[in-house]
Amino acid sequence: MTITRRSLILSGGIAGCLAAPNLYAAANALAPAKKLKIVVTGGHPGDPEYGCGGTVAKLADEGHDVVLLYLNDGAWPPTPAPVRLAEARRACEILKARPVWAGQQNGAAIVDALHYESLAHLLELEAPDVVFTHWMIDNHRDHRAMAMLCYDAWLKGGRKYALYYYEVSDGEDTQQFSPNRWVDIHGTEARKRAACYAHASQTPDRYYALQDQVAQFRGLESHCARAEAFVLQQQSPYDIFA
Repeated sequence: MTITRRSLILSGGIAGCLAAPNLYAAANALAPAKKLKIVVTGGHPGDPEYGCGGTVAKLADEGHDVVLLYLNDGAWPPTPAPVRLAEARRACEILKARPVWAGQQNGAAIVDALHYESLAHLLELEAPDVVFTHWMIDNHRDHRAMAMLCYDAWLKGGRKYALYYYEVSDGEDTQQFSPNRWVDIHGTEARKRAACYAHASQTPDRYYALQDQVAQFRGLESHCARAEAFVLQQQSPYDIFA
């Protein structure tokens, strides 16, 4: 019998213990038999870190290969691109992830046939087992654009990998988010915070406090101190948090 990434997941090879329904709490339990490629997408540098940085750190600690794929470089006057790029690289170092950029412009996201194909090609090159992206109902157009581009790539690519949605600044950006998966991040919250604060040009005192309120609320929902919450896309072939 050939062991594949999919068969490993379906057999429960990387599943953690459940502290509450749909709460994933494992970290550093056992090295996985085979590494998974996990791509976490975001509209801007900082979005994946704030939305699910604790989960990124947990998955990286478990031995999986994690990529943060940013739609744009985050440049916005008065902060130039080199500053944002350096911040993103530092944040990825903290989380043990690798940064990749899709090459669009901050605040001017384009969703058309060409960009659907471009994002799908980037994901195809990474060959992910799992993709995380923004929730589609979000006040920032770059977030909505990334979600649409990722969903199209997943759909047109044959639904080959698990697709999850995450929230950012729920109530300010993300709207009407009803999660069905939770990840306990109490052991990785410090690294999440450090990764968010690596984006020093983006007023982290304000935004981390807001996101941490979300994490504490999701912790209350799932019976732990802090959690990050996700929606698993229906018809995903497996659930890494099962």
